[in-house]
Amino acid sequence: MLPKISKITELQKNTSNAVILDSLDQFDISFLCKEESTYLKDKLKKEYDCTIHKYPVSHFFIKVKKEKEKNLQKEQIRKAGSKIFELLKTDKINKLQVFNFSNPELLEPFIEGILLSGYTFSKYRKEKDDFELNELFILDKYISKQQIAELQNVIQAVFYARDLVNEPLSYLTATQFSVEIEKLSKDAGFSVEVFNKKKIEALKMGGLLAVNKGSIDPPTFNILEWKPENAKNKKPVVLVGKGVVYDTGGLSLKPTPKSMDYMKCDMAGAAVVATTIFAAAKCKLPVHVIGLIPATDNRPDGNAYVPGDIITMFDGTTVEIKNTDAEGRLILADALSYAKKYSPELVIDLATLTGSAEIIAGSNAAVGMGNNANYIQQIINLGDQLYERVLEMPLWDEFAEPLKSSIADLNNLGTREGQTSIAGKFLEHFTDFNWIHLDIAGVAFAHKKKPYLSEGGTGFGVRLLFHFLKKII
Repeated sequence: MLPKISKITELQKNTSNAVILDSLDQFDISFLCKEESTYLKDKLKKEYDCTIHKYPVSHFFIKVKKEKEKNLQKEQIRKAGSKIFELLKTDKINKLQVFNFSNPELLEPFIEGILLSGYTFSKYRKEKDDFELNELFILDKYISKQQIAELQNVIQAVFYARDLVNEPLSYLTATQFSVEIEKLSKDAGFSVEVFNKKKIEALKMGGLLAVNKGSIDPPTFNILEWKPENAKNKKPVVLVGKGVVYDTGGLSLKPTPKSMDYMKCDMAGAAVVATTIFAAAKCKLPVHVIGLIPATDNRPDGNAYVPGDIITMFDGTTVEIKNTDAEGRLILADALSYAKKYSPELVIDLATLTGSAEIIAGSNAAVGMGNNANYIQQIINLGDQLYERVLEMPLWDEFAEPLKSSIADLNNLGTREGQTSIAGKFLEHFTDFNWIHLDIAGVAFAHKKKPYLSEGGTGFGVRLLFHFLKKII
């Protein structure tokens, strides 16, 4: 639960303080005794944060690093916010007031670090993590109430994305995923249409239907739309999310435990799409945005699709199946083809698509590619500022060669070498619009706790896409 955030003009009594500064000369520390002042000055000469406890409150001092790159300063401050949250949690301090004497642009990432650290997923635990920061006071003339409200909405969207990724298949089937999306729509005010299996069959979405053949649960195809009357874009931005709610690999079974045990996260792209639109609607962004989410699980039942099958996609392309674990590109391809009906300005797809994306960038960045250099550069620049970074990979024609088939228009695998770009090249076949592909396989799920990221779903991409939508209008 997020704290109540208030912009204040006077100090709150009996409330702990967090002070961001470039040097101690900017802040009056006369309330400290001589020994405390000496300790603080000495500590900040060697380190970038210091805590002074004066019962019943604590004082947190954060000195900004003199980084040449502003994005590194912002990330330092996010991590400092996360560290302070952990100290608040340890001492059960549930009120904090914040002062910023440094660059005004550093206040928002500091608050982000605090808020993002407050996430827990205790739904299935007998012993709950019940600590909450109840109130956050901000004494700063540069931040507006609108900025504060927007920040809260975006962080809430990140939390919803994390919740969806952390839910197990025993709860979050494709059908239940659609129910969760509808809950978000009622809260935020965007529209949702859910296609059931009969409708998907009528549309002949062969990729989604093939992947679903091994499941006892039906697939869904979800269309989300936020179209305010004051939308500034004449043609919509379409977000497409891979919604494989659990991926065993199908008959091309994944090894376990290292590959299959966390495959509930294979719908992270879809979770980010749904919650980004939630944030856009809650903040009433004047942008027309559509979300397309094909959802199913991928299991090796007796009727499952098999290597050697030939399937016909929504756009009529035939695909020879070489590996049933290359399923994400099949359901995304149907959605990308469907996106053509909207004559979009831009389509961005997000997917935990290839293990090689994690090999390329680790857990440090998404791997991005596409056909519009301007939009890709905007995404990269924003990612640097938000520390949801994107590493661009090429889509050379050579990457299409391994996708050729002697018995169909394409095969769904290609070669092991260059797999991330080959998968992107497969998706490109189904586009005729401005398009960006973000492979978030390495960043969607944290295997251990990190600053402002709990173990499990990260919500990577929500902040990035929200601010991208905000920027392009």
